[in-house]
Amino acid sequence: MESSNKRIAKNTIFLYVRMLLSTCISLYTSRVILNTLGVDDFGIYNVVGGVVAMFSFLNASMSSATSRFLSFEIGREDFVRLHKVFSSAFTVHLLIALCVFVLGETIGLWFLQHKLVLPADRMFAANVIYQVTILMGMLNVIQVPSVALIMSNERMNVYAFVEILNVCLKLLVVFLLLIIPADKLIVYGLLQLLVAILVFMIYVIYSRRTWRECRFKLFWNKKFLKPIFSFSGWDLYGNFSTLVRTQGVSILLNIFFGTVLNAASGIATQVQGAVGAFAGNVLMAVRPQIIKNYAISDYTRMCFLIEKTSIFTTILLLLFTIPLLVETEYVLSLWLGIVPAYTVVLCRYVLLFNLFANLSSVIVTGIHATGRIKRPSIINGTLYLLVLPFSYVAYHWGQEPQIAFAFNVIAVFCGMLFNMWTLHLYVPNFRFVAYFRGVLVKGMLIAFVTYSSSYWLILQLERGFIRLVVITLFSSFCLLLFTYFFVLSNEEKAKVKLNINI
Repeated sequence: MESSNKRIAKNTIFLYVRMLLSTCISLYTSRVILNTLGVDDFGIYNVVGGVVAMFSFLNASMSSATSRFLSFEIGREDFVRLHKVFSSAFTVHLLIALCVFVLGETIGLWFLQHKLVLPADRMFAANVIYQVTILMGMLNVIQVPSVALIMSNERMNVYAFVEILNVCLKLLVVFLLLIIPADKLIVYGLLQLLVAILVFMIYVIYSRRTWRECRFKLFWNKKFLKPIFSFSGWDLYGNFSTLVRTQGVSILLNIFFGTVLNAASGIATQVQGAVGAFAGNVLMAVRPQIIKNYAISDYTRMCFLIEKTSIFTTILLLLFTIPLLVETEYVLSLWLGIVPAYTVVLCRYVLLFNLFANLSSVIVTGIHATGRIKRPSIINGTLYLLVLPFSYVAYHWGQEPQIAFAFNVIAVFCGMLFNMWTLHLYVPNFRFVAYFRGVLVKGMLIAFVTYSSSYWLILQLERGFIRLVVITLFSSFCLLLFTYFFVLSNEEKAKVKLNINI
């Protein structure tokens, strides 16, 4: 168990290094690319790429299904079935890639040439970029089984290295773009394709050479494909519901309040993604272990991982969430300069949403391990879809813009409780009441006391950067103190004392 814990810790560190480096490089490259291509060409690249992305929607659910079934067979050490699952997934992803190509070259191409509003003198460049993005989309689909195999075997160092190499190559693309004397948009697209091909080759060759039992082979067997399709189908409903809810709320904001609220919503979404990524990395590292322990019927270890991941990712989120909640206005003005109306309140709602969504994601990982996702997918997906009619009625009655985000928080909280109960029914050792008290109630009490103390402190200090630093340090100290006394077990406290030589 200790080696598993160390592996989780190492993998989490690798993923954090990847995230930090990727974020820093991406922030720089985005600005340079915008300046180099210009607003029009940059917009063309994004809108054309978005058309292809629509046809790759199924890929997200298939990726989740592939990862789950590979981790399950690795946990059972059934390498014959592992080879068949991998070959089945590989065959399916080839078919998805073919579908992306066919849809892209028919409906997508028609949409590009007849529906999108593009400058007439940039149509040739737009068509080149479109073909490039179709090829990139196909490569991304085909490499999914290889990436899933790497993740299921917990080789996060390899994944982190390849993704860091990916963003570094994209940084090189930016510099080459500045010196190559040709159509910048076309050059940018072709260079991006070269990067995608290289990353594809690394993933495929590495997985082929490292796990010989997973050599590529076309394989079609209903016995293996039926559970994969069933899993991905129900997961697709949940993912689709989330997409419809997000885009639907954006459209409602536009209809009732105009583009200013879309800007505020976009900023809130960026904040949500940036903060949520910190907890997401931990879950990514733990996920294969949860599935593998279920596969070998070690439910005690599985539930231990779920509970510990839940409480520690909650504390991790609170380290960022509480300073942002009490200093939202100042942080946004520091970041943006001019803050669109309602941005502050929307950001606060998405930060609350993140806390419950994180717990729900950990629980859902446990449910995914069982493979029985039909019921939770229907309930959660329907809850998310209900946000739209409730929001429409509320806006029609003259409610404030943030009401949709409040409904989001209510929906994810209800979904989280339902997921907890579902896991209680599916996994023998998971106890709903114990989790509710030990994770949810404890986490909410820690959050409430820390937030209240931090809010009292800001009232005593003058607004400014110094106050932000003081609040961040104070809330972090409170959270670490509460974690030590109320979250850590006696054994974990002893290890902490040993490490800091108390």
